[in-house]
Amino acid sequence: MRYPDGPPPALPAHFRGVPRIDPTRCPDGCRVCADACPTDAITVAGGTVSLDLGRCIFCPECQTACPEGAIAFTDDYRLATRARADLRLLAGEERKLADALDAKLRRLFGRSLKLRVVSAGDCNGCASDVNVLGTIGWDIGRFGIQYVASPRHADGMIVMGPVTENMRLAVRKTYDAIPDPKIVIAVGACAISGGIYAGHPEQQDGVESMLPVDLFIPGCPPHPLTILDGFLRLLGRIEGGIHAGQPE
Repeated sequence: MRYPDGPPPALPAHFRGVPRIDPTRCPDGCRVCADACPTDAITVAGGTVSLDLGRCIFCPECQTACPEGAIAFTDDYRLATRARADLRLLAGEERKLADALDAKLRRLFGRSLKLRVVSAGDCNGCASDVNVLGTIGWDIGRFGIQYVASPRHADGMIVMGPVTENMRLAVRKTYDAIPDPKIVIAVGACAISGGIYAGHPEQQDGVESMLPVDLFIPGCPPHPLTILDGFLRLLGRIEGGIHAGQPE
């Protein structure tokens, strides 16, 4: 594919991207969407609906439950952010997408970024979409991005899964083995917030509880295009970090 120099690939009809929230359709005191959300990603306070993309698993429960059609999923695949707080979606507010690493790190990683992929208790959904980027159809190697077998050969790490207790030490040792400076990328709701396992004592509610995170890529799992978009924004290959809020 020619992306990002050409148009993005066609997305499947059932793809769910950034949700659109229309506050004009929200009756006062209504909490139907929040009550339907299986991960408590939606909060309603003072008549304002907010949605945490870091907790959202992009199921259609809120959209199905809302009698007024106030929430609907769009086909906008651009989800990655640099800050956890930027994953909170508020109706009518601008949405900040990931910006690039600082100039020093771009000089180091911009043309050659080696990443160690760590499955820290994921269900293999995120792993599948991370791994497919290395196939001939996506070919992230053309951007200088490569997955490596040893953390000692890496510039950073990708973490998937909520970081189960059994993987906690392995995640820490992997991070410590990567030479400085290094980056951490959290892929999927589980790695960001714990996802559907949030609050369970046998996991860490995501990697940020242990390590500094440089890029958050939400989804359950995120589409390969969403992951690639995040990578390229981090490296400064795609610019334009602020987009109009919802509704459109």
